[in-house]
Amino acid sequence: MERSTIVRVHEGLHARPATRFVKLAKSFESNIELVKGEKSVSAKSSVKLMLLGVKENEEVTVRAEGADAIEAIEALIGYLENPRSGLEEDGQEARQKPKAPAVPAPGATSPADGRLKGVGASEGVALGLAYPYFPEEIKPENRKLSPDETEAELARFRDAVATVQKRMDASLAADGLAESDRGIIAALKDIAADETLTEETISLIRGGMDAVTAVFAAASKVATEFGEMDDPYLNARADDVHAVGRQLCLALLGREEGSLEDIPDGAILIAEDIGAWDLARAPLKRIAGVICGHGGATSHVAIIARAHGIPAVLGLGVEIGRLRAVKHIALDGGTGEVFPEPDSETTAHFEARIRTADEERAALKVFRDVVPKRPDGTVIEVAANLGSLEEIEAAQDAGAMGVGLFRTELLFMRHMHLPSEDMQTEIYSTLAKAFAPHPVIVRTLDVGGDKPVAGVDFPDEENPFLGWRGIRMCLDRPDIFKPQLRALLRAAVHGPLKVMLPMVSELSEVVRTQALIDECEAELRTEGKDYRRFELGVMIETPAAVLIAPMLAKEVAFFSIGTNDLTQYVMAADRLNPTVASLNDVTNPAVMAAIQMTAKAGVEAGIMVGMCGEAAGRPDLIPEFIRMGLTELSMSPASIQRAKKCIAEFR
Repeated sequence: MERSTIVRVHEGLHARPATRFVKLAKSFESNIELVKGEKSVSAKSSVKLMLLGVKENEEVTVRAEGADAIEAIEALIGYLENPRSGLEEDGQEARQKPKAPAVPAPGATSPADGRLKGVGASEGVALGLAYPYFPEEIKPENRKLSPDETEAELARFRDAVATVQKRMDASLAADGLAESDRGIIAALKDIAADETLTEETISLIRGGMDAVTAVFAAASKVATEFGEMDDPYLNARADDVHAVGRQLCLALLGREEGSLEDIPDGAILIAEDIGAWDLARAPLKRIAGVICGHGGATSHVAIIARAHGIPAVLGLGVEIGRLRAVKHIALDGGTGEVFPEPDSETTAHFEARIRTADEERAALKVFRDVVPKRPDGTVIEVAANLGSLEEIEAAQDAGAMGVGLFRTELLFMRHMHLPSEDMQTEIYSTLAKAFAPHPVIVRTLDVGGDKPVAGVDFPDEENPFLGWRGIRMCLDRPDIFKPQLRALLRAAVHGPLKVMLPMVSELSEVVRTQALIDECEAELRTEGKDYRRFELGVMIETPAAVLIAPMLAKEVAFFSIGTNDLTQYVMAADRLNPTVASLNDVTNPAVMAAIQMTAKAGVEAGIMVGMCGEAAGRPDLIPEFIRMGLTELSMSPASIQRAKKCIAEFR
């Protein structure tokens, strides 16, 4: 059986989305193919999938044959139709989508000052000690096998694949690995065992080629196919294939890659090519900048550098060789310029730019532990919007006064099965403990046709934003909703945990939820399990909720205004549709009036009114929100210190 759809995955099936699509496909027993035009490939091979070149908004067909074909097609179609597929653990890439600049001629130089020009892959400037990293080159052995050596050589290759997998598993298990880096390493691990690369290598070995030479040849063939594609994200996968090929060769030769553990603090890493796996495992906090001969703005090295705020210039080509012996170097990750052995004038210029950037960061950093207040002494809580436990450290480092929005849908979407009550309890408990005594507000499951999860069959809807989603779906599926409510009650014993309901449009939705909470409490009491009643609030994101806000305020403990959805609903303008982007403006008088009405109802009822939409972090709007009576603002961790500064200066 088969079913066609339009791909909504952000940027299409490039590395990480393809890896996760394959992982999902492998969870089913059926034989599954993905068809695009006249071509069809196995849905269980990430390399073949990427080589199919599936882009966003293209039509594809999922074809499955087997006992669980129906379930497989439903799950895979749901993945393809979800714009956030492959990005749920790495929003950084989506938020900082590179501009995909044209790659300049490798190493184009300016004779005036000797600067080199590459691809600006991660913004920022750096000046420091050069740390050339040029591991020993691996060369093909070019050895012809005798017939009786073939099986031993095949076994040697399979052992090498297992060794690389084991090394990558160890990296994935390491403490302190950023979630964005984890996704990249997982994608590389998948390539290392992918049938496209392994079958080509095995075929060459059976043809009489030694394993090292066969890996070189197979990796070059697959990388060339990626390089010939017209998509910059897929072009960049050629570097990943070469990096995996190198790791396989090292394993075949009984060697490991050189370590970056000794890189000095503040040094600039210079390499002809560095694998994403090696960079992700490096002491990134010590690295001031990265310069590479290979790679571009869409390579995994660039993505890692951007995620960690490290300036990077890639794609220098053969000119990278000129940097092998330099002692000091400067780079501009925005323009792609590199200055070997900078003169005094260039050094002074870069020192001034670095000083200015440091001063700006330091000026905001002093607000990390500030408790901002209104002139009357009322504390304004500045909290963080989070989607996973991996983001806790960044929020704490920024000085978050708790969590104003924890999106539980990402917990559900990243698993192939519905998370158990115990798993949810552990996650919510970890969150509550991490921020105690500050409050943590958890949003109950907010999914619908635009955000499908395994275990929930969503109907085909013309407009899923107006359909069976949020609290509507949860109340219809108590088998899903009650385990989450029970988990939240159990986790509340570990800190001031609050719960809010999404997409509320009727008072009855709150009343019905309160009845379910009562049921859950009774069950936990009978079972002898510890629990604590949490404060229940609602998100104000529908016009209906705004209009009945005075009624809602009598039933709940707090409001949290979700400006992203509220704006699109008030303005009847899809926030994902660029043609009506001008209407999707929170400063529109109609939207601001809705926020004012909500705040007034909450203040008059004596309950907390907060905001967790993007507007909460805007310095130009924060003073107005405070004047309206909001006492809690939740935002991305990067905006917290700036928001605290804005509130501290409010008069």
